[in-house]
Amino acid sequence: MILRELFTEGVTQIWSRAGSKNVRKYRCTSGTRKGRIVAKPSTCTAPKNMKQAVSLKRTKARKGSIIKIKTTRTKRANPASRRLVKLNRRKYSGRRKSK
Repeated sequence: MILRELFTEGVTQIWSRAGSKNVRKYRCTSGTRKGRIVAKPSTCTAPKNMKQAVSLKRTKARKGSIIKIKTTRTKRANPASRRLVKLNRRKYSGRRKSK
């Protein structure tokens, strides 16, 4: 067992993009931030800052369509984003062979 696995309950490791580089991050599988990608596993169980949560909700309501267009362009053009597809691809498809 890897020592890192002892301290990362409730998260799975993934690759993410930070500018033009690929970095290790974590996807929360439990807690208040379930499904969210965070830099540290301890963030998944930390209490939420409600002021930030409301602000993000308001921003996404106003700028959601613009964010969507810019994100799509980045994922298509940025070399780091294109590498992420290969890095995060699962070794196994998750399907079981039928007996």
